[in-house]
Amino acid sequence: MAVAPARARADYDCLIKLLLIGDSGVGKSCLLLRFSDGSFTTSFITTIGIDFKIRTVELDGKRIKLQIWDTAGQERFRTITTAYYRGAMGILLVYDVTDESSFNSNWISLINIRNWIRNIEQHASDNVNKILVGNKADMDESKRAVPTSKGQALADEYGIKFFETSAKTNLNVEEVFFSIARDIKQRLADNDTKSEPRAEFRINQPDQASGAAQAPQRSACCGS
Repeated sequence: MAVAPARARADYDCLIKLLLIGDSGVGKSCLLLRFSDGSFTTSFITTIGIDFKIRTVELDGKRIKLQIWDTAGQERFRTITTAYYRGAMGILLVYDVTDESSFNSNWISLINIRNWIRNIEQHASDNVNKILVGNKADMDESKRAVPTSKGQALADEYGIKFFETSAKTNLNVEEVFFSIARDIKQRLADNDTKSEPRAEFRINQPDQASGAAQAPQRSACCGS
């Protein structure tokens, strides 16, 4: 009876929570499905509220369990999803390179990505990692509405990484998730882990009975 919990704890070294945000229809759910299950569907199913998937990956010899939350982009759900900013260790801001309104809103000088970034600043922790993702890059250039240079310029302005992806062809999907996971892992290695939310970053340690005399140490997954 006592063996099962030990095995459950032993299947990963770190748990990292990621959040996907962006306007409705930009392909957040497709990106998540491609990364977690290796599949793609052309059927458009609107996310209602919040959904999540889990994938365990290996980074630098450590098993990292990624818990990835997929949020609804519609305005009426944003009051629900703001609660999920808290405790998020990394956030992927997604827009559609073929839909300028997902990057630049129809309002004068109002940029949707900037609105999402303001939400992050209001609701997420100050040190949360961010990455900008221009999805649907597989589409014909004649359908492109947001140039690559424009996405890169905005990412540079905020000092964050930028990728263009395609959930359909699997272009840069793995690279995006691995990149932000690696950056979070490095941040946790550089900072005192006591400042991280304990519920979102779990460290495999010996049972209390066998390791009570050992003082808490820094995360095993963040060590060299």
